Amino acid sequence: MHLYRSNIDEAGPSRPSTPNLRTKVGSDSPPTTPTNRPVTTAHPYTHPLHPKQPVQTPQQFYDWLALIDRSVAHSQESHFRAHVASVAEHLETCDRLVEKIDEVDGEVEGMLEGWRGVEEGGRSLKDACERLLEERDRLLELTDDIGARLEYFKELDYATRMLNHPGESLVLQTDFLYMVERVDICIDYLKSHRHFREAEIYLLRFQQCMTRAMTLIKMYFVGSLRALTADVFRRISEKDVSQTAQMHLLYTRFRSVSVPLSPLLGELERRANAHPDELSALLAECHSAYFGARKGLLVSRLVEEIKGLDPGRTELVELTRSGCSYLKQLCMDEFDLYREFFDSGEEQLYAYLENLCDYLYDDLRPRILHEPRLTALCEVCTVLQALMVLDVPSLPSPNTSSSSPSDNEEDDNNELTVDFDKPPKKGLGKLHISHLLEMVLQDAQTRLFFKAQSVIQSDIRYYTPKGEDLAYPDKLVAARKPQTGFEIKEKESVSQFFQLPSLDKQETWFPTLRKTIWVLSQLHDFVKPAIFDDIAQEAVSLCRQSFITASDMIRSKDTPSSMLDAQLFLVRHLLILKEMTHNLDFARKDVQPIDLGGVTETLASILNRTTSLLPNALFASLGMPRGDDNLGDAKHGIDHELKQACEDIIFLCSDPIYSSIRLWVDRVHSHTTTQHAHPEQQPLTARESFAQPAAEQLHENFRLAYSRDLRANVARLRLYLEDDRTVGVLVGHVMDRIVDEYAAFREVVWNMYMGALRDVLFSTPTLRENLRAVCEGEVIDSAST
Repeated sequence: MHLYRSNIDEAGPSRPSTPNLRTKVGSDSPPTTPTNRPVTTAHPYTHPLHPKQPVQTPQQFYDWLALIDRSVAHSQESHFRAHVASVAEHLETCDRLVEKIDEVDGEVEGMLEGWRGVEEGGRSLKDACERLLEERDRLLELTDDIGARLEYFKELDYATRMLNHPGESLVLQTDFLYMVERVDICIDYLKSHRHFREAEIYLLRFQQCMTRAMTLIKMYFVGSLRALTADVFRRISEKDVSQTAQMHLLYTRFRSVSVPLSPLLGELERRANAHPDELSALLAECHSAYFGARKGLLVSRLVEEIKGLDPGRTELVELTRSGCSYLKQLCMDEFDLYREFFDSGEEQLYAYLENLCDYLYDDLRPRILHEPRLTALCEVCTVLQALMVLDVPSLPSPNTSSSSPSDNEEDDNNELTVDFDKPPKKGLGKLHISHLLEMVLQDAQTRLFFKAQSVIQSDIRYYTPKGEDLAYPDKLVAARKPQTGFEIKEKESVSQFFQLPSLDKQETWFPTLRKTIWVLSQLHDFVKPAIFDDIAQEAVSLCRQSFITASDMIRSKDTPSSMLDAQLFLVRHLLILKEMTHNLDFARKDVQPIDLGGVTETLASILNRTTSLLPNALFASLGMPRGDDNLGDAKHGIDHELKQACEDIIFLCSDPIYSSIRLWVDRVHSHTTTQHAHPEQQPLTARESFAQPAAEQLHENFRLAYSRDLRANVARLRLYLEDDRTVGVLVGHVMDRIVDEYAAFREVVWNMYMGALRDVLFSTPTLRENLRAVCEGEVIDSAST
């Protein structure tokens, strides 16, 4: 017990108990016993855990021990209880803070509710203000739109007051054209807004104002023009007025007046173009007044100028040149002056200029229609075409063009605006002189065509050859003398037109050929291609027929060479005519130059006896094409006649040379055939006409014939045809025929005499070389042959 007390004492100061615990422990009453023994007075120095009564029973001990355990446990858990108390205190503080926060949250929520109320009220106020502003802007815009539209209607009062102002000088005021432009804009605006109230009434009144304004312009222009015309006419009618003074009065004075009038007329033209139903008549009156005034001033002067040209005596070409040149200059001056006033009325202007030209044409047309000379008509056409080609160049057009009234009727703000910065577009480009000269040129071309047909009929179709026209080959021999300068110049002009390099010795041509070339050269540049082709085909066909007729007349001459001369005459002229028709194609279309390398192939074809290619070989030898022709039947007729004539020439040059040996070969073939049928007849070698000396004589006669006749025939070919290539083609055919006939003769002789005359007869290369030497004029040694 004493140990227990000491331990309590020791433990007491080391871990003091909490006041509550002490209070509880101290307040505990001591355990009572079942006997309810009286409690003894505790020792004044007794520990609170010390039993107040002595422990007498185990139960008391156990109670006391439980008390001690509880006390110990309580002492050990004191810091936990202290911490719990501290935590409880903090929790109490946090609860108070939470309460404060809840109070603050309530206050903030109340403030937010108040702010939201203010914000909602401000937004409503703002929306209401914006609606009021939008309404105000809409009303202002509506007011502006109504005011802008009313401007178009208010313009009527201003225009009416100005047009009611008396006097013609109103059109010269600066506000006049401005008013006209505004009225024009109002008219276009009301036309596009006919749904406006009383728009039709205001539109009619505006149109009346426009008509009155344009009428004032017309009246002012006509009055000014009349006054100017009267003054100019009075001064021109005075005596001793020089040409320079007349030009000044007629043009300079008018140009000076055009300065104030041109803007007014430009406005009238613009309005007449925009409103043709109402204002075109006013513009037509201005045109009529102008042309009437100009015609009244120019007619007398123009008639005097034409009389000065003396149409009755002046040569037609000179009259055409001088008269048309004067009219061209006059028309140019009138055209330029007209442009100073107007920008429209091109048809009326050309009608006026044509009327001026008629004063000369009335004298010129009868002269043209009765002119008998083809050259004069060609020169007239040349003069007219030259004047038409040298036309007036185009005048520079302004860079800016006038906008239509509808372009300026209304801008983005519906404002009534007027723009005078854009000048009116020039409606007149340039003067076409060809339009004024076309009628006279057509008359000249028509007369030229009929005159050419008359010449073709009289000088080609019905031409009767004279004796000197058929004097061939004498004309060719005489033509080899030196030529005069005039003849050379004339031939160069024709050759230049037809691009013929071989047109020389034209005096040796048959007259119809010269006439054909001359007529076609005159017509070529002055009639239309289709008409020219028709008349060219007719002329070529008739010319070819005249060659055939002349050839027959030459053949009828009783001379040894008349047959050959006739065919050579025909070939010579047909070749020239063929070449001429080909060069007519050069003038009408693009024909490629001829490649002369094709001549070799053509000649090779001829050597193969393709006679249909013979004309092509001849044409190629002259540098002419071998393609299709374009003059139709006329060219095909030339080809046919040329082919036949060439075959006749080849026959006439070769037949006299080999006719004897050919006859002998035919007799041998005939006798051989008869002997096979009748063996009792005498053998061929035994007959005198077929003996070996006869064959040798035939060979000698053949050699003498080609040495004599072939040389003469070749010389004749060169005399007629002159071109070595053409002669070479014909001579080549002649040589081929001679060689072929002689080869047949040689074969028969060798078969008859078993080669006895092999050393006498010619081989083919030797004969061809001999023939070539004869054709080239070389001397052949008979012993060597």
